[in-house]
Amino acid sequence: MIQYVLSGVVYAFAAAVQPGPYQAYLISETLTNGWRRTLPATLAPLVSDGPIILLTLLVLSQVPVWLMRVLRYAGGVFLLYLAYGAWKSWRQYNPRNTEPGASRGETLMKATLVNFLNPNPYLGWSLVMGPLLLKGWHETPANGIGLLAAFYGTMVLCGVGIILLFASARNLGSRISRVLLGISAIALGAFGLYQFWAASAMP
Repeated sequence: MIQYVLSGVVYAFAAAVQPGPYQAYLISETLTNGWRRTLPATLAPLVSDGPIILLTLLVLSQVPVWLMRVLRYAGGVFLLYLAYGAWKSWRQYNPRNTEPGASRGETLMKATLVNFLNPNPYLGWSLVMGPLLLKGWHETPANGIGLLAAFYGTMVLCGVGIILLFASARNLGSRISRVLLGISAIALGAFGLYQFWAASAMP
């Protein structure tokens, strides 16, 4: 069982620290609304990955090209929408602003959509995690459960770490916070445009 737990930890850590739309969204929300409102977004993989796992394990042996293209286009549109929101927050940034931002529920919903429309979890579960989960489960259900617990526990903890890291940066001063918010807006926009490019380049 230990090898499955370690595999879950290692793969989740690699996925969580790799720059991507989900990470950019966590940073943007932390800088805009603070760590307390953003913290529920770390649960997004738990919400979004259930259908992804079922789809890749029970229905599909390989994610079809048309689905990947649809996900990339839809994800690109949504990321550009988030980038526009981050850009507006950057333009109107006021560290003394006391107006309520997005609620915890809204933050979790947006983070879930970012993850659900990202092709990477589909590829990860169909190519790496899915076969490993099936192998472990067939040996003993405890192996599969250990793999899932380690994977999602690590994903959530890494998300919390990213939020707390940028929350501390937010406390360094309004100028640094505004610069970081601008960078996160650019990153979200770049990921959105990349999704369009990747979709158009698919055979």
